[in-house]
Amino acid sequence: MARKAAANAAKNQSPTNFPEFTAEEELQAYRDMLLIRRFEEKAGQMYGMGLIGGFCHLYIGQEAVVTGITMASEKGKDAQITGYRDHGHMLVMGLDPKGVMAELTGRQGGLSKGKGGSMHMFSNEHRFYGGNGIVGAQASLGTGLAFASKYTGDGSVSITYFGDGAANQGQVYESFNMAKLWNLPVVYIIENNRYAMGTSVERSSATTDFSQRGASFDIPGEQVDGMDVRMVRDAARRAIEHARSGKGPYILEMMTYRYRGHSMSDPAKYRSKDEVTSMRAERDPIEQSKKRMLERGIIDEARLKELETEIRAIVTEAADFATNDPEPDTAELWTDIYAPA
Repeated sequence: MARKAAANAAKNQSPTNFPEFTAEEELQAYRDMLLIRRFEEKAGQMYGMGLIGGFCHLYIGQEAVVTGITMASEKGKDAQITGYRDHGHMLVMGLDPKGVMAELTGRQGGLSKGKGGSMHMFSNEHRFYGGNGIVGAQASLGTGLAFASKYTGDGSVSITYFGDGAANQGQVYESFNMAKLWNLPVVYIIENNRYAMGTSVERSSATTDFSQRGASFDIPGEQVDGMDVRMVRDAARRAIEHARSGKGPYILEMMTYRYRGHSMSDPAKYRSKDEVTSMRAERDPIEQSKKRMLERGIIDEARLKELETEIRAIVTEAADFATNDPEPDTAELWTDIYAPA
């Protein structure tokens, strides 16, 4: 099974084989992952209080994926696009936490002026193109971003995220074909968190090695330990360079795990509590990073507490803003509908 293969691969690698971070990189990664974790926990609380409507998909457990990939990309140049589990992607790309949280609560200060909610927000300034609610739609859109890059010659790479469930959608393979046919600069990130909504990959996919889904199109791919931010950054560097150098698309399957249900309405009864507890205890990306920093003397417990306080203050400020910001005027219903010709 895919999960056993990934677990065994991680166990069989000695620590000396892992790509190391500098002290600065380790601190950056830890801070970014912690911001995502605390932000998502607060979003879950606010959803439970009725302050966030509609759907809400949390990224808790998967923080190392977007953190490592963004570290390997060129911020402000490379485009990123994902599905509806998108809050963490925006935070790591540098979008204002207040704007992200205000969009969740449907306020005028939200990134999409309160009209997009959890699943549909973007920032052209930061080259983040959603937040897309249709399963697998971002694969086609991300391929389009790569086509635009090649057409204009701007040297950017499209980093296109989707999950193990979306990997079974037909439009994904149409996109693969087009991307390889024209050697488009796109890296497809398959965030395999093991459960497509509530169905395990073993029950929903005839082949569970998603890194090889591009084989028939001659697209290279590899499986990556998505719970270790160092491994993610290392693989992302190779993949992004492959795409940027004109060699075409690349697939990275990130073996990751989500601690919460598929969405806030999902009780996640399709898996055991022991499975979740084991992953938290043994593979948590934030705890791994913290342990490494303490062992290397990069940080001490006092500084860890300071960082925790700093991050919680940012999240609290975002939550307060999102709670007190006015709702958008009804006239906003008629804005941003058409682009000028």
